[in-house]
Amino acid sequence: MAKLNFRYGAMNSGKTTALIQVAHNYHERGMQTLIIKPAMDSKGDNKIISRLDIERDVDIIAKKKDNLFNIIERLQKEKKNIHCILVDEAQFLTKEQAIQLFRTAVLLDIPVICYGLRTDFLLKGFEGSCELLLLAHSIEELKTICKCGRKAVANGRKINGEFVFKGHQVAIEGKENVTYESLCAQCYYQHLQETEGHENK
Repeated sequence: MAKLNFRYGAMNSGKTTALIQVAHNYHERGMQTLIIKPAMDSKGDNKIISRLDIERDVDIIAKKKDNLFNIIERLQKEKKNIHCILVDEAQFLTKEQAIQLFRTAVLLDIPVICYGLRTDFLLKGFEGSCELLLLAHSIEELKTICKCGRKAVANGRKINGEFVFKGHQVAIEGKENVTYESLCAQCYYQHLQETEGHENK
């Protein structure tokens, strides 16, 4: 039976690069992949782009109301030979879509590999990630480091170069002066305390 895999990591842990490498490996062997990204990820339009400036075309841009199981089942009947499904920015999936991908692995016998963040800039779980953590047959952390050298576990949001700890859960990097920095837990709370201290002055 095929499996649903969730590979998560903080920003800059190489998630998109790993996805593109997996797609390359399949195609090099004459096998077909299906690449999906949620429509909420507006960066790159119909492509996924890694921080190493390598990119790949997307097959499906998933809107919130899209039933991924039905779409994949139809494509499998039309094209056949879909050997693996790869999902970038999987944290932006809905709970229902995460379940649909689980059904895809189990009922259509197609391996599904999802890459995404586990938590947002406030250390709260994303809807898609929470469901994937519950359902995935295999869960793997892709590691990166904080500027202090410790393992990064958090995603610090910056606006105009300053850390912020208020705002909507989703803010796409590169738009409206938003950037992110991978942080260890210690540095995350240090920046949080500094920000709260400035606000209370």
